[in-house]
Amino acid sequence: MNIELTWDDKGLIPAIVQDAATKDVLMVAWMNAESLQKTLESEETWFWSRSRQALWHKGETSGNTQKVVEIRFDCDADSLLVLVMPAGPACHTGEISCFYRKLETL
Repeated sequence: MNIELTWDDKGLIPAIVQDAATKDVLMVAWMNAESLQKTLESEETWFWSRSRQALWHKGETSGNTQKVVEIRFDCDADSLLVLVMPAGPACHTGEISCFYRKLETL
């Protein structure tokens, strides 16, 4: 199936990264067409850093890579779900997931 993804005005799409085994949400990052292509080719996650304006390979410096099992897209084709087998923590703080803090009050 050939699907046309919906990119934002900067050519980006949000990518939710989920542990394929535990189903824990590990992180949210951004992909552009090049990082998505590199992810598909290498079977490891690549993202677009909005702050650095550069591609980055997850785990390039930390060794905490993410082996891609499957990539899904939502009903509007404007976000991706990337199922991975992580080789270490996803968060730069050393936490398994970037979502390790709770809001106590609303």
